[in-house]
Order: sequence, then C-alpha cells, then structure tokens
Amino acid sequence: MKRFHIALAVRDLGASIADYSVRLGQPPTVVVQGKYAMWRTQLLNFSINQHAERAGQLRHIGFEDDDVEGFASTLDVNGIEWELFSAKAQDARIVEMYGVPADV
Repeated sequence: MKRFHIALAVRDLGASIADYSVRLGQPPTVVVQGKYAMWRTQLLNFSINQHAERAGQLRHIGFEDDDVEGFASTLDVNGIEWELFSAKAQDARIVEMYGVPADV
C-alpha cells in the first residue's frame, strides 16, 4: 500500500491529538507523549510534532510505500523536504528520534 505523508508542527500535542482524531475519524496509531503522534489511515500517513515556535508549519511531505526498503529524504525545487519510507522504517525512526511510543 502507498500512503501520502504529511508532517506538521503543532503548539499543543494533546489538543492537536484530540482535534485531528476527530478530523481523521480515528485515534492516532502511534503516540510518544509530549513529542509526537502519527495516524495511518487507508490513504494518509499524518504526523505531528510538538514545536510551539513552529506551530502550524509544514515539516515535510512524502510517501509511505510498502514496496520501498529503508528511508530516504530529498528536497524538491522549492526546498520542501520529501520523504520516502516503508512503515517498518518509519516505525524504527520514530523510536530512534522520539523514544518508545505509548500504547494507544
């Protein structure tokens, strides 16, 4: 499966989880308390990071693709970071960057 990925910075992780869970119609797939949350829907891989100073800003976009091995990141002609990764690679990177997720 291939999902579009978008990552945003948010002011308040808890309030954002509540809001986006309603908007996406499901709770997050992964939560690292006080730092990060991610939803995997059928079409979308959506993640948020608590960065109050950058709230509302795009962090990066890309694709989660089950046919891809590993994790890659490039910049497009506009300087936007695009990531390409498998779900397994993203899950490992979450632990590496943010710590072990809480049970959801």
